[in-house]
Amino acid sequence: MPVFKAVESPAFNYGAIVQALEESVRHNLTDGLLLSGGLDTAMLAYLTSKWVKPGCVTVALRGAPAPDVDYAKLVASRLELRHYVYYFGDEELDENIRAVIRIMKSFDPMEIRNDVAIYVALKVGREQGMSTIMTGDGCDELFGGYSFLFGLTKEQLDIALKKLWANMRFSSIYLAKDLGVEVRLPYLAPQFKALATDLDVGLKVKSERGQVWGKWVLRKAFENIMPPEIVWRVKVPIEVGSGTTILPPLFDSRISDLEFSQKKMRYLNEDRVVIRSKEHLFYYEIYRSMIGVPYMGASNAKTCPDCGSNVEQGASFCRTCGAYPI
Repeated sequence: MPVFKAVESPAFNYGAIVQALEESVRHNLTDGLLLSGGLDTAMLAYLTSKWVKPGCVTVALRGAPAPDVDYAKLVASRLELRHYVYYFGDEELDENIRAVIRIMKSFDPMEIRNDVAIYVALKVGREQGMSTIMTGDGCDELFGGYSFLFGLTKEQLDIALKKLWANMRFSSIYLAKDLGVEVRLPYLAPQFKALATDLDVGLKVKSERGQVWGKWVLRKAFENIMPPEIVWRVKVPIEVGSGTTILPPLFDSRISDLEFSQKKMRYLNEDRVVIRSKEHLFYYEIYRSMIGVPYMGASNAKTCPDCGSNVEQGASFCRTCGAYPI
């Protein structure tokens, strides 16, 4: 029996969006779900539970603030879903970080802080017998969930979203493939994606309750279906929700100032790679040992000024080293 009770809102009738997402979910059912307790994955949990009861996975760095855990517990308990909460410690970090760098071929700190949580969650899902796992990837890109979009005019927002759509890539696909599991992304299913990209951008980023919200139309569509603390939860990056945002000070304590200064200069002179922090240095040395020095693959392509890697046309950041803006 569903616990989230649907109540039609006479002021905002966005049932067509709920129905379209429901249809996308129905065609992408899985036995697992990465559950952050944010809007994106909570909507998937609610809709999926109409047909199956997937096992839900939430991970957090042990000893770090990890707000995802309590929100995910709320969703899983309301829907009576099996919920696996896994806390990983420092001793597992190096192994999982090395795997993420190998798979994603990146030493971008932001990418790695997010991806290591996803990788651990996918591993937990596999260990629990899940062969197909659903993720909320694509929702922020399609519906303007990122805060850097909030101050734009409608015309600027339209341009920025189209740029996001042209360059979006989701690490869960590559990480899952390496682990031998399949991920399914209902937000990116062709029909739902088409609906989302055609939607007026004014419905995506909008003021409500005295502040600007991304994914506004989805929040309104689900506000009488799911708990308000989930529907109106402010988006946080995966690194914040899982606690991996504390990694920079961790590496600051591991690497001395002298070592950092010497190696930063060495890699700039020898490899022509700009190292921005001790965390960046730690990741680059793993990247360098496993993949090699970054290089320009095509002479006529756009290149990153900080590491020399090729960058997709239209991209404003480097996927290899994380340089931004370029």
